[in-house]
This record gives sequence, C-alpha cells and structure tokens, in this order.
Amino acid sequence: MFMTISTTGTPERPATDLGFLLHKHPDRSQAFSTSHGAAHVLYPEASAERCTAALLLEVDPVALVRRGNGNGKGRGGAPDSALAQYVNDRPYAASSLLAVALSTVFKSALRGVCAARPELVERPLPLRIEVPVLPARGGAELVGKLFAPLGWTVTAEAIALDEQFPAWGDSRYVRLVLEGELTLAQALRHLYVLLPVLDDAKHYWVAPDEVDKLLRAGDGWLAEHPERQLITSRYLAHRWSLTRQARERLELVRLAEADDTEIEAIDNAVDEDADTEDKPVPLAVLRREAILDALQGSGASRVLDLGCGQGQLVQALLKDVRFTEIVGVDVSMRALTVAARRLKLERMGERQADRVQLFQGSLAYTDKRLKGYDAAVLSEVIEHVDLERLPALEYAVFGSARPRTVLVTTPNVEYNVRWETLPAGHTRHSDHRFEWTRQEFRDWAGAVAGRHGYGVEFRPVGLDDPEVGPPTQLAVFTLAEQPNETPHTNDSAKNDTAKNETKKGVRAA
Repeated sequence: MFMTISTTGTPERPATDLGFLLHKHPDRSQAFSTSHGAAHVLYPEASAERCTAALLLEVDPVALVRRGNGNGKGRGGAPDSALAQYVNDRPYAASSLLAVALSTVFKSALRGVCAARPELVERPLPLRIEVPVLPARGGAELVGKLFAPLGWTVTAEAIALDEQFPAWGDSRYVRLVLEGELTLAQALRHLYVLLPVLDDAKHYWVAPDEVDKLLRAGDGWLAEHPERQLITSRYLAHRWSLTRQARERLELVRLAEADDTEIEAIDNAVDEDADTEDKPVPLAVLRREAILDALQGSGASRVLDLGCGQGQLVQALLKDVRFTEIVGVDVSMRALTVAARRLKLERMGERQADRVQLFQGSLAYTDKRLKGYDAAVLSEVIEHVDLERLPALEYAVFGSARPRTVLVTTPNVEYNVRWETLPAGHTRHSDHRFEWTRQEFRDWAGAVAGRHGYGVEFRPVGLDDPEVGPPTQLAVFTLAEQPNETPHTNDSAKNDTAKNETKKGVRAA
C-alpha cells in the first residue's frame, strides 16, 4: 500500500522544503522497520517547483498473521471470517497499518516539529495527497463528509469490482485525492485519524490509551467536526465505554473554545446560582480559590500538591510569591508530562524554576521526599482511591510526611440531586470509588485527626445549599503542637488501626 504527498513552490519558497518538514532528504530513499513490514520513503520528483514524497508500506503477511487478524477479528476491528487472516486486502489498501506507519515514519512531522526550519511548521502549503486504494465503508459520499469540513477539496472515485464486468458494480474502495492549503502537521493528523475510520477496522487491540491518541491527533479540529460522533465510534472500534469517554472530553473542549476559557475551568457540577443573570464561577475555580485562601491563612510557604494531575493548582500557586517551594506529585507520568507542558518548565526562568518541581510517586506508600513541608493538598484525590487502600494513603500523608497543614477536598454526594443531568445513584466521575455525605466525611476526617494528632475544621466550597450542603467539602487539618514528639516505631500496627477505623461506618456511594 502507498500514498503520496505533493506540494508546489517558488524559487523563494522551494517545494523541497517538504523534505525538511518530513525529516527525510529528497536525494535518497530510506527504509524503516515497522511491526508489520518495511516502510519506505522516496521522492519520485524533487525540484523547487514541485516535490512529491511517497510512503510505501510492504506488509509482511507472516507478521500480519502472527500479530493478529489483518481485518481486526477479535482485536477491536471488523469481525471477518477466520480465512481473512490469510486472504485480505491489508497489503494493498490503505488502512490502520498505513496510519501507524505514518505516525512511526513521520513522527516529528505529525507533532509539528522541525528543528532545522521551525518557521516552516506553521506555514500552510498547497498540498495534494493521493491514496490509490482506500477502503471506504460508506462510499465516496462519506469520504467527502469526513475531509471536506477540514478544508480539503475532495475527489473520491469509486473503484469497480472488475473493470471487465461493469455490471458487478463498484467495490467498497475509492481512489482518493485531497487538495488544499494546510500545514503538513494538520494534513498528517487528518490522515492518521480518518484512514482507519473509513476502513472501520483496526489491526490491533483498541485499548484505553487510544482515546488519548485520538484527542491528540484531533486537537484543533475534531471537537467541531460535524461527523465527530461517527469518527470517535469507528476510531475506537465501537467500544462504547471508550467512545463515551472521548465524546465527553471533546464536549469539554468544544465548550471551552466556545467560552474562550480553559478546559479545567469547566466543571461537571450544576450552576450554583442559576437564578442570577451573571455567569456562575466554575466549581473548579472556586475549589482552587478556597485552597489558596486556606494555604495563605496557614502561613505555609513550602507546599505539596499530592495527586497534582495536570498541574492546575501548581500553576495557581506559582502566581503567589508567598509560596517559595511547590512540589507536584502524581502517580501518572502522562499527567506529569502535561503538567510540565502547562507550566512551560523548559522555558521557565531560573528563579521561577527553583520554586517548583514535579515528581512521580504513589500516595499508597510512605515517601521520605514528602517530609518537611508546611502544607499538603489532596484536592479531589481520596474519592479515586479504593476504600481498602485509603488507610495507606492516610498514614503516608498524616503519619509519615506530617506537614503542619493538610487540605482535603472531596465531592459532597448529597449535592448530586441538584445536578439534573446526573442519573440517580451515579457518581460524578466514572473513576470515583465512592462519594461521601457530609457526615461520612466528617467522621472519617475526625478519626484521621484523632489518630495522628491533628485538629480539623470544615469549610464549604461553592453555594452552601440549606438542604443538601455545598457541592464540594473541604477539611483543613492542623497539626497540634507536639514539641517532644518521638518518631513512630510501629508503622504496620498504626496502618492496621487506621484501616479498621476507616472501614467503620463508611459506605461507598
């Protein structure tokens, strides 16, 4: 299977700039190994006026069988017969195999990176892309619906089943030509997503990380695409749980763009003040404001954000010079990577960079790196922890790290009835292991404070409804003065006590 990418140029802007963007020199051919065969990049023509790059994928049929059915049977794709693993169109027709080859061979171009000529990345080019044989479940009409809204002029010609027997009609394959002025990165991302969508099959198992791949490649265009529901469903192999997750995240992107705000400012709670004409402050913003207020009141200067996620709170803390050292901790490296990008750590000035660090860690284990800080924040963290593992988190924070102040926020399940779109009995997020009533949270927090020598007070976050309370509840733990405190000598015994006490009177929502 193969495809070509062509562009035209002038003496001032030669077409051979395409070679810089693709990171492949026009004067030589190159070969790359993939999991299903060899990918070759070559240039049939390369001049200042016109340059064409071709990607040829030689599919290894043996590797195809060993790694799974070429049509995706049992691996998240189309349920073709068992014979299909030996007789199929994968070596000849563009499919998810070609999409994966694109991401492997043109990885930097797909990401929009060109170290040698960075000014080229954002420059739209007059592009012409040809895919001689493209499976299209939905025909030429669907091809147009998918590519035309993205700025392409689309030519999709149906390929006959057999030219010698026109009465047999057309096959499900088309010859595709796309023409338009777009950046190369945009073009490659469109192809990476839409090639397997049109084929409606994947050659590998569709795992949860496919949602992240889809959203990365779809950044800037998928949220507003008129066929986004079909795209998400097919790309994720019709796996409903993944499709729903992708659509929810795309809806957040769409709303954020419509409101000209950041995604994290949009929360899944209902409007706290629906009677006012002014737009209510998002709950995520109110939560951060409450945390900052409590930290400022505690006099803390060295702060831990435990379960920092994508770094929204760390970013807010950096804006206040009173916080001289800020540490974000999360078990997810992907979240930490996003946080680093959000904070622009690589471009941060030396003085500012000295104030912040991010590192990976699990709150289920004690960690000597967490000791010695003024305050620790657990913002919307505990409800993501299994109840039987909550005592381990408790001891790691309150028993081992022992900051002077600990702030814990968690949803108030009683408030969920005010959220009209939330079905009865459902939690606010699919990953929540539980959601507590106000009394359950107070019972847990009071027991934790008693076991570890803290005092605790409770504050509402958001509108404090007279019947069901606030949408979020905040506990402020303060370490009692213990100048002669001795080190703990029986960690396992204290952990067992915490575990037994936590289980008493606690129920999952």
